[in-house]
Amino acid sequence: MQDSVSTNISAQMSHTLQQYRRVVSQCKDLYIKKAADYGTSWRMLRPVSIVDQVYIKAARIRQIQENGQQKIQDSIESEFIGIVNYGVIALIQFALPQSAPTDLSIEEATKWYELKMKEVEDLMLQKNHDYGEAWRDMSQQSFVDLILVKLLRIKQILANDGQTIVSEGMDANFIDIVNYAIFALIKIHEDN
Repeated sequence: MQDSVSTNISAQMSHTLQQYRRVVSQCKDLYIKKAADYGTSWRMLRPVSIVDQVYIKAARIRQIQENGQQKIQDSIESEFIGIVNYGVIALIQFALPQSAPTDLSIEEATKWYELKMKEVEDLMLQKNHDYGEAWRDMSQQSFVDLILVKLLRIKQILANDGQTIVSEGMDANFIDIVNYAIFALIKIHEDN
């Protein structure tokens, strides 16, 4: 009996990882295409500006969820992809030294994306193990609400000059935001 349960859990987590990586590949593909179009102009964004970009996307999703209609045809899926990519951009910005150039090559920008996304995936695997895939029972609305809560926490950390007493820092909050958005995208793909 125990072996059967372990096998089922292992199979489910393997399936989750495949879905997760498919979504990440989709997000990364858009990130690289935008880097080809715009370069790494996002390097000019300060932390609060990245928070605001993610906030705009999450607030729009919530507005559509509450009203049940939209006038601009950008999909909820595209907004979650934007949240993933801005979250990874935030993590890259935190990791790059002040002296790093504004213009990164596509190769270097891609390397940084892959490095930070690997950190995000590693934490997802650890949490998913401990929480037993609880996210699968959550609604898209909850993911949006949790993203908005994390953004407000980051804004408070910024107001506190980046200092926390007992709480996680900005990077941990952005990692959670990225994972919530990826989970929402997995669920969107499952529903289609």
